Amino acid sequence: MKLFLLTSLTMVAFAANSVINRAALADSAIGPTSFALIRLATGALLLVIILRAQGALKSNIRPRFDAVLGLILYAIGFSFAYLVLEAGLGALLLFGMVQITMFMGAVLKGNRPKPLQWLGAVIGLLGLFYVLNPSTSGIDLTGAALMVIAGFGWGIYSLAGQKATHALTATTTSFVCATPIAVIVWLLSGSEVVTGTGFALACLSGIVTSGLGYVLWFYVLPQLQTSTAAVAQLSVPLIAMVGGMVFLGETWTLDFTIASILVLGGIGLSVWAGQRD
Repeated sequence: MKLFLLTSLTMVAFAANSVINRAALADSAIGPTSFALIRLATGALLLVIILRAQGALKSNIRPRFDAVLGLILYAIGFSFAYLVLEAGLGALLLFGMVQITMFMGAVLKGNRPKPLQWLGAVIGLLGLFYVLNPSTSGIDLTGAALMVIAGFGWGIYSLAGQKATHALTATTTSFVCATPIAVIVWLLSGSEVVTGTGFALACLSGIVTSGLGYVLWFYVLPQLQTSTAAVAQLSVPLIAMVGGMVFLGETWTLDFTIASILVLGGIGLSVWAGQRD
């Protein structure tokens, strides 16, 4: 029961990132590059404090270029996309692209997916194409493209993370190294409005739903079967949609339902098929 509650709390934290980011940008309380910078910087600070408290903070750790690049693509693309995308739809697009990227990464590494895994991936892609079709979903293509980039970045970051021997240390290193790059992007973007509310929401995203969320995920992940961990993440876009409805006044649409069935159903099929003997 404890493991279930902690896993559920982690999924809520991941989904809350979408709701918080959308809330801050939709109300023009903060600019996208400012939000991304504060989120990365505060997340990095918290992770460093945690590692230091554990006595695991080291100065000779080499960052992975692909992990840092993936994290930056995710953080910047994520923030800009939520200027125009609703929380649930953005989370669905992000999550679908992450899973497709990781699936293709596994194929490129030489893994041979089973026929049902391929079928699941194709169904998931069809769901993404449905979301990206303006005639059906009415989605903003620029925002969608930015979220696709964010999903690709998070997929690359996740693939790099699979090679890490100490996940928390690797995550901290990536956040610390990504922050100066976010500063450069922020400087190049020109002046942005940062209200007290916007700053608070960015800190909330960085410290709580990102920093503490990842720490909690690294705690529960070793206790979960691979298939259980993957299926649990299917709930994130749906939780984000509910959060958008409750806190942002967004509506649950037929298009979102169809896209969710295709994307999440396809991914679920692929995960299930991969765990079969």
